[in-house]
Amino acid sequence: MSDSAHRVETTSRLAQWRIDSLASFTFRESDPFTIGNWNWRLSVEKSRTLIIRLYSEVSKVTRENPPIASFIIKVIWPSGDRKCLVHPVTEKLLKSNDDFVWAIDVPLTGKFIIDVEFLDLKTASPDGKDSSIWKEGLTRRQSSDSALSLLSRMLSESIRTDIVLNASNGSLSAHGAVLASRSPVFSSMFRDSLKRKGMCTIDVSEMSVEACEALLNYVYGNTRKEEFLPHRLSLLDAADKYDISDLKEAIEESLVEDIDTRNVLERLQSATLYQLPKLKSCCMLYLVKFGRIFDIGDDLKVFLKCADREVVSEIFDHVLGAWKGF
Repeated sequence: MSDSAHRVETTSRLAQWRIDSLASFTFRESDPFTIGNWNWRLSVEKSRTLIIRLYSEVSKVTRENPPIASFIIKVIWPSGDRKCLVHPVTEKLLKSNDDFVWAIDVPLTGKFIIDVEFLDLKTASPDGKDSSIWKEGLTRRQSSDSALSLLSRMLSESIRTDIVLNASNGSLSAHGAVLASRSPVFSSMFRDSLKRKGMCTIDVSEMSVEACEALLNYVYGNTRKEEFLPHRLSLLDAADKYDISDLKEAIEESLVEDIDTRNVLERLQSATLYQLPKLKSCCMLYLVKFGRIFDIGDDLKVFLKCADREVVSEIFDHVLGAWKGF
């Protein structure tokens, strides 16, 4: 049996184990694969029924911080009309290989795929306050802790502010020196105006005041996930416009982490527009290699009519490449 028979392909929240054949009364275990903070394995056992297990590998991390996983698991027959069996959404504490067991009383022949989509991963806490590892995200780690509380206070209390940003539905005040230190575009804009006394006004009417506040909090090192996540695309446009490269990188990493069928086409378009190669690659993998292109037929038709020709061509190239494989 080749090494590929045990290999699990992964992207940010998806894992797929492709099985060419499985004889009766056979047990097979996958290679470990990493999703979130844990290493995982799948196993499949074929007797009178097909039994699938998902579990985290035993380790110090698992013992001290066992995962609570919310996921959808499917068995897919890729040939012909692409049949699919779906287990309902499950949220379970996964500490051993008996914590999730799915018995399928359907005869399986030929090639099939075990597909796991992780919707959320939490670290179990003794006090019951389980926390999602993905809601914190990379953006929380982008900022240094030193002196940030003082900068945040200067912003929130408008201490000696000298800049007003006029958004589409309100205005906010900030410090020109701080903005200039984070953005060469702002630095150029303020070069002359900061020499004069009085407030300088900047038009950011393409942003809502809520998105503008999220931008300022990031620049001042006080990123809040509850305001960052819903405004990522607006912040991406601002990061590109004002050349805030670390914000652009943080947004790309964040967008990669929660790709799903509802947002993948929008993110593919954004990845092309803002030249985000990692996001673009992950969207293509999600659509083609992981087969989600079959789940978004109507949306895909609309997208193909208005999308950039280069993107459309790349999608077809990936589809043709996949046909030559599995």
